[in-house]
Amino acid sequence: MELPNDYKKPPTSLGDWIIAVLIKRIPLIGLIMLIIWATDKDTDPEKAKWAKAELIVKLIIFAVIILFITVIGFGVFANFADDVDWSEFNQ
Repeated sequence: MELPNDYKKPPTSLGDWIIAVLIKRIPLIGLIMLIIWATDKDTDPEKAKWAKAELIVKLIIFAVIILFITVIGFGVFANFADDVDWSEFNQ
């Protein structure tokens, strides 16, 4: 019985992981590299899983930030809307 090709590759070294994490921290380039690592068939399977997990976490954080900004924005707008005399605009 022969091992699958994924098991024949040597494990990713510590240096490769450090470089991957440092590249991930560069704005825009890190995002592009995460997408490449997550979708490329030649990437180590462990690094691909890590990249997919990082992308999922980034999407969740992005959604929470957008939700937070929306709630704060509506709150600020509602606060200012109470101070406006809307009858002036009905003429």
